[in-house]
Amino acid sequence: MARHLDLEEQEQLDQLKHFWNQYGNLITWVLIAVFGSFAAWNGWQYWQRHQGVQAAALYDEVDKAATAGDTARLQQAVKDIEDKFGRTAYAAQAALLDAKVFAEKGQSDQAKAALQWAATNAKDEGYQAVARLRLASLLADAKNYDEALKQLSGSFPKQFEALAADRRGDIYRLQGKNAEAKAEYTKAWQGLAGTDYRTLVEVKLTALGVDVQSLKPAESAKS
Repeated sequence: MARHLDLEEQEQLDQLKHFWNQYGNLITWVLIAVFGSFAAWNGWQYWQRHQGVQAAALYDEVDKAATAGDTARLQQAVKDIEDKFGRTAYAAQAALLDAKVFAEKGQSDQAKAALQWAATNAKDEGYQAVARLRLASLLADAKNYDEALKQLSGSFPKQFEALAADRRGDIYRLQGKNAEAKAEYTKAWQGLAGTDYRTLVEVKLTALGVDVQSLKPAESAKS
């Protein structure tokens, strides 16, 4: 009986050796890949958290400089966060704050540059949209209407589509293109249902001779 068991164990051992010789390398590399991926994921998460903490500290410096109105310190802090942490949301927020400060000080070139950076480099499409809308306003204020409309062309996230239409309407109105302005304001009015901002768009439409009441039946039919 003992010998029978020894032979059976030897046979199982031989089968195991055969299996390992055939598949051992593959199993080893699969395990390396699995554990390597796990380690890489943990490393990535750590790096992301580390980046976020450092970016937050720099953004705090941006905020303090903006509050103090120290434009030299502000520009340096914004440059630092864009260079080192340009992929974070803090960089986009810093660029928008930078633009706000310079616009309030009447330094539109610096404001436009900051907004252009955010419109081009922000990773979040919401920040990109905000930057494009604000940049279009600054360009329109400078009577650079064609460039302003370029910023408002192309797609916007759904929640910004009506605001972009309203801004296009403003620019067409400034150009004296009232038919185009009416069309854009109508899009904005339709997209801003349930918001206070819609009232302002109604005023613009009324000023162009549009009876807003006539738009309501079409809106009801649409819904």
